[in-house]
Amino acid sequence: MPDTARSFGERSLREWEWATGRAPRPKQRHLETTIAIDDLSRRTALYGPADRNLRLIRAAFDVRISARDGTVRISGSPEAVAKSVQVIEQLQRSLRVTPDISDEVVEETIRRTKAERSARPGDRIDVFVDSTNITARGEGQKRYIEAIRSNDLTFCLGPAGTGKTYIAVAMAVAQLKHQEIKRIVLVRPAVEAGEKLGYLPGDLQAKVNPYLRPLFDAMHDMMTFDQIKRFMQNDVIEVVPLAFMRGRTLSRASIILDEAQNATTAQMLMFLTRLGPESKMVVTGDDSQSDLSAGEASGFTDAVERLAGIPRVAVIRLANCDIVRHPLVQRVVEAYVTDGATPDKRMAPPAAGSPPGADGTR
Repeated sequence: MPDTARSFGERSLREWEWATGRAPRPKQRHLETTIAIDDLSRRTALYGPADRNLRLIRAAFDVRISARDGTVRISGSPEAVAKSVQVIEQLQRSLRVTPDISDEVVEETIRRTKAERSARPGDRIDVFVDSTNITARGEGQKRYIEAIRSNDLTFCLGPAGTGKTYIAVAMAVAQLKHQEIKRIVLVRPAVEAGEKLGYLPGDLQAKVNPYLRPLFDAMHDMMTFDQIKRFMQNDVIEVVPLAFMRGRTLSRASIILDEAQNATTAQMLMFLTRLGPESKMVVTGDDSQSDLSAGEASGFTDAVERLAGIPRVAVIRLANCDIVRHPLVQRVVEAYVTDGATPDKRMAPPAAGSPPGADGTR
């Protein structure tokens, strides 16, 4: 008998023995984890009347779940445990802004979590264009993806080419596809213009398009042109210059601030306080360069220093070894930082009134 036929016959026999009880099934991998309750005064609301919410989670994912002394213990298959943890963490976030949780909210949270296919670090990020295969490229990006999934506010610092913006946009698109959010808000400072937006030609969209081009470039890998156009017309995708964010509260949204090193401290405070219920915020930038006026402190580095260590806030630093563009880009970045100079400093225009040749650039 050929080897393939023999192995098929043996496999069928084993399955028949398992089904009839003539042989025990091999044990599946088992995982157990414990979650600490954020606010013990809200645990009754979290568990539900007579632990109803916990029972719904147990039935949905076929896990064992128990609550004791301010912790919830979950055991079962690794995937089922991971999804149960996601549900409980989402319910805890909801309780920060609402007094209680209805059955409908619990069931909807379970439904969304079941539908989510990009649940673990290293997995493919599931965007609208199925042919686009987006996965972490290196340990730095794996940590970045997991930070976005696990936290409400993520700061990512690193040089050009490390995928800071691309990964943030991909995660936002995946969240939109799986109905975890209702909109994507893309934000960028416009200080690169060197002039006020009001003096630039065209309407607001035309004024900010050049500064948001990198965000659109990333998005075109993940959605069709018609999808992007329709989402923008319906305000599902919104592009906003940082100065226009004042006075807004964004709920159930993924909010991305790119080139954040060009935001002042006051602008950064204004931006961070736009975060609404069930939203995630990602702030990316390269702290080795800035287009702010000489002597003006970057709100990006200030925010990282102030907020690092706060629960639900992550700070991820990517390095030259995480660069994923052309291999030459890493060498270029290293060449510019060897003597402490950065591209923006080397290419800065001379001071007004300086004579030609005074700084070697004229």
